Amino acid sequence: MLAVVRRGDDLLVYRAHDESTGQIVYRPLGGGIDFGELAVDALHRELREELGTGLANVRPLGNLESVFEWEGRPKHEISFVFSADLTDRSLYERDELGTILDGDSEVFWMPLSLLLAPDSPTPLVPPRLRDLLS
Repeated sequence: MLAVVRRGDDLLVYRAHDESTGQIVYRPLGGGIDFGELAVDALHRELREELGTGLANVRPLGNLESVFEWEGRPKHEISFVFSADLTDRSLYERDELGTILDGDSEVFWMPLSLLLAPDSPTPLVPPRLRDLLS
């Protein structure tokens, strides 16, 4: 599941690097759903784990299905996409939020116009997320 968190015209994303291809992509924060866990509950858990903050105003935006290759392996993903606000309002005042608490990915605000541009050098994934954000 993914959390679409906005700050004006910016989107909260992390940078991911595919070691096998060298490709860099940008993705909203989120994660996996544990067995028996509802997607919205997993969203709250993941953001607490990743940023140490809660969420408010959580609303479903849609679902996306993606088939892709990452790190040289085929992947198939179904994402529940939610819009949400961070409860820690101080995070909106910082351009970079450091690294995800449970990993090493950088988290920051990026202009949606840059992420959604058709010829953008900064690909937003999953690719069909553009449709939900446009």
